[in-house]
Amino acid sequence: MADTTSLPVIDISGLSGTSAGSASGVPPRDIGRVAEAIRAACTGPGFFYVSGHGVPEAVIAEAVRAARDFFHLPAEVKAGVKANARHRGWHAMGGALMEGAKHSDRKEFFSMGLELPEDDPAVLAGEALRGPNQWPDFAPALRPAMGAYYDAMFGLGGRLLRAVAVSLGLEEGFFAPCYRKPLQRTQAIFYPPQSVGAEEEIYGVAPHTDFGCITLLWQDSNGGLQVRERQGGSWIDAPPLPGTLVVNVGDLLGRWSNDRFASTPHRVVNRSGRERMSIATFHDPDFGVVIDPRELGTPAEEARYEPITAGRHILNRFDQAFGYRKTLAAAP
Repeated sequence: MADTTSLPVIDISGLSGTSAGSASGVPPRDIGRVAEAIRAACTGPGFFYVSGHGVPEAVIAEAVRAARDFFHLPAEVKAGVKANARHRGWHAMGGALMEGAKHSDRKEFFSMGLELPEDDPAVLAGEALRGPNQWPDFAPALRPAMGAYYDAMFGLGGRLLRAVAVSLGLEEGFFAPCYRKPLQRTQAIFYPPQSVGAEEEIYGVAPHTDFGCITLLWQDSNGGLQVRERQGGSWIDAPPLPGTLVVNVGDLLGRWSNDRFASTPHRVVNRSGRERMSIATFHDPDFGVVIDPRELGTPAEEARYEPITAGRHILNRFDQAFGYRKTLAAAP
């Protein structure tokens, strides 16, 4: 697949500046330029690439290496850390069914989140999805590699949301207080090859929109990500571009912004003939943050959505999509 795409590439290296030009240390002209480009992308295709993102290549490479080694282990070994009620651990092939899809996704993935001890106040308060991660002692490299990647993506997500805030006409620091104990999740995802003659409606990931605020995606060189074009409904390739990450709007930010920034359907079809890997980070706010379009300047009479907490919104989507959630609900 050629390294070309109709999706925009935004250089965000200016967001890592240390000037005293604003509260974040980023010169206003730099954040303004990035915000303008993000506004155009998020009111257009809903997807864009970022270059100059500041995530070290070594951090990415170590996470990819450790995750690939984990996925190559036998299923019965990986099952030692099978997904629990906190969405942490290994999700086996066939465990995810996107809304409206006929078949389960052809993928398996390992999911982690913010590391919290059992005596953390959020855990003791019964917040869903909270607690420690499930780290496999049979794959010891996974914890440090994925942990470093998670931390790097948290920093990147924070920088991006400053520009997103400006692009929505908000104060630069609007989102920062919403991310003190974030529901951010990072998933290393493994896709086996799909035969060229496979049934049309079998996907690595079926057409869907992401559940949360913004998604930060690394993908390997095999391609397969496609984005639905809003005007005509055709599918646009989003191939891997060296030195970039893919960013897209999720349903939570769509709801928060009253659909000024709407999430865009996308899918994965791995027809490369090789195994494919990606690492997706869902940069989502604290569980109890109230998502209300009125807080982002939408007049009450124009608001399309009622207030909901970030945690409840994400749980609702999890309950629809993941088989293990249905098993938990059916348990006595």
